[in-house]
Amino acid sequence: MKAEYRDTLVVATTNRGKLLELEALVAGMPLAVKSLSQLVSEPSKVVEDGLTFAENAVKKARAAARATMMLTLADDSGLEVDALDGRPGVKSARFAHDRATDAENNAALIAALGGLHEPAVGPFPARFRCVLALIDPFTHGGEPRTVEAACEGGIIRTPRGSGGFGYDPLFVVAGADKTMAELDDAEKNRVSHRARAFAALRPLLEDIIRQRHEQLVRLALPA
Repeated sequence: MKAEYRDTLVVATTNRGKLLELEALVAGMPLAVKSLSQLVSEPSKVVEDGLTFAENAVKKARAAARATMMLTLADDSGLEVDALDGRPGVKSARFAHDRATDAENNAALIAALGGLHEPAVGPFPARFRCVLALIDPFTHGGEPRTVEAACEGGIIRTPRGSGGFGYDPLFVVAGADKTMAELDDAEKNRVSHRARAFAALRPLLEDIIRQRHEQLVRLALPA
């Protein structure tokens, strides 16, 4: 395998918003971020039937790592609303139906809250949760490592803001008077569930990069 490929990070997602966020979070590290579709002409469809975010993230990471034999990162994340007993949860991307748009999912969420009384103070308590799964076929026995983080906040019934994606226009970040969609990219990448998960992942990623470079140095040394 050529050295430059050993420093490529494959992101196993078809969600452009997630890809752009992860690219921004990886900035400054010696990695070239590629989506799976950039490397595999017809990637296999992964059925996200896990009961947890971790199960789905690992499943996506394993499939992408098998297809590319490269350093692979997969994300599974979603929204948990306390008043809905944690829904939409792992079905956040398909809350309205299997091929739902962001607008359809937002409408479905507002409808689900329609019959509920407003909380006495503030919006409906909720959180965004993210699990990142990292697989390097050449270190750690090729086994996945996962990290998890959450961003606390609440859900409002009227969308605000034009940034972000998914449920961002309905999610007010705890401690702020802004929805996730009202934050600029730099603000979002400081407080989001994905940013917090990546902060926990960074030491693992840095360790893998170090091990890979050490392997390359050993291979380059004369016998």
